[in-house]
Amino acid sequence: MQIKDQMQGDVAIIELKGKLMGGSETMEIHEKVKELISKDVKKVVIDLGKVSWMNSTGLGALMGSMTSLRHVDGDLKLARVTEKVKSLFMVTKLITIFDTFESIDEAVEAFSK
Repeated sequence: MQIKDQMQGDVAIIELKGKLMGGSETMEIHEKVKELISKDVKKVVIDLGKVSWMNSTGLGALMGSMTSLRHVDGDLKLARVTEKVKSLFMVTKLITIFDTFESIDEAVEAFSK
């Protein structure tokens, strides 16, 4: 799993690449979000376009990240969710909790609405 982040205005974009199957990388995602919160960043988009698969631990990391952001009146949006990963969101009914967008730009734009 690789994690890259960049800022687009006041929105942090975290790009994930690989499989999100538990272990240290799941903690790294939540730690990255906590680090952004400590820098007063409250709007985060996680780009899942290069995530080939995810298990329940990966879902937990996303849930924890969203919870941390909401505790500081922030929010998390997901962009470019692959069909394989989207099916996992649908089975777990988490598709109703996360805001998902086809592109990073759409997700970033959703914060200004």
